[in-house]
Amino acid sequence: VQVVESGGGLVQPGDSLTLSCDASGLTFSAYAMGWFRQAPGKEREFVARISWGGGTTYYGDSVKGRFTISRDNAKKTVYLQMNSLKPDDTAVYYCAADYDPYDTWSRRVEMASYDYWGQGTQVTVSS
Repeated sequence: VQVVESGGGLVQPGDSLTLSCDASGLTFSAYAMGWFRQAPGKEREFVARISWGGGTTYYGDSVKGRFTISRDNAKKTVYLQMNSLKPDDTAVYYCAADYDPYDTWSRRVEMASYDYWGQGTQVTVSS
């Protein structure tokens, strides 16, 4: 199984950025997908989650209303659209897969519940 994030970079406050996560080697449509982030010196935190079919999404409080998670099962890709970026959004962003074919755990945020992880992509928000 491979989970690979891309799309990170350096942006200015107020800018937008879209991250992508490509998954292979798994039955993508049986997995909910999540985004997490880790800022320097801080613990990794939950950002967003989307159910296997895309019908259910859940967000962390710090990004609600600014970030949007979506997925394309045909492409085995999940996206994180980030708007109105702030310096506090600076972090390494990780994509993760959680086996949940019946959409049982729509609000699962515990990292230990996610089966596969990518290596992360750096997002830096700075003027």
